[in-house]
Amino acid sequence: MLEHFQWLPFLAAITVLTMSPGVDTILVMRNAASSGGWRLGFLTSLGICMGLFAHATVSALGLSVILLGSAGLFTAFKLVGAAYLVYLGVQAIRSAMKPVGMTFKDASSTKSLTAWGGFRQGILSNVLNPKPIIFYMAFLPQFIDPSHSALAQSLFMATLHFIIAMTWQTFLALMVHKARVWLARPKVALVMDSVTGVLLVGFGVKLALSQR
Repeated sequence: MLEHFQWLPFLAAITVLTMSPGVDTILVMRNAASSGGWRLGFLTSLGICMGLFAHATVSALGLSVILLGSAGLFTAFKLVGAAYLVYLGVQAIRSAMKPVGMTFKDASSTKSLTAWGGFRQGILSNVLNPKPIIFYMAFLPQFIDPSHSALAQSLFMATLHFIIAMTWQTFLALMVHKARVWLARPKVALVMDSVTGVLLVGFGVKLALSQR
């Protein structure tokens, strides 16, 4: 196995990646600002972070080589992920058009997003996004010791990523929860939902149009 200090570049890169604003950050903060509070943000983050183990496993088993090697398969997978992001964005924009506080509506229900719904959102947004696969395939191999199990090492690195991401996103969820009273004001909710919706749609369109 690699010496302990050799994990430092990996930890630094994963930390920067985790703290960079993106789809994960938007979903966690928005759900934490809903009636579900920080717990819903936490469960959304848990779903997102559980998806990391799927990417690590796929990467270690070499299935992502097939995915990245097939233009048609990669495009189909990418478009599914892009469509899901656009769907979430449209739902947020629809929520912004209602003169109420910040609550997320499920497509199949008039109730606020459930705990399972938040978790499901998180894991789907991560698993259906091919970008983490590309990152794991490009970045993880340099930390893999060929004399040991690639799967075990990939899952270990995914665990480190999981811990860092859960810590950061839970912190964000708690901070947003503290500001719920302010965020629940109709005008603030309108702006937040509108910005969130536009960003999610933008991420989806960008993903759909990207070459890789």
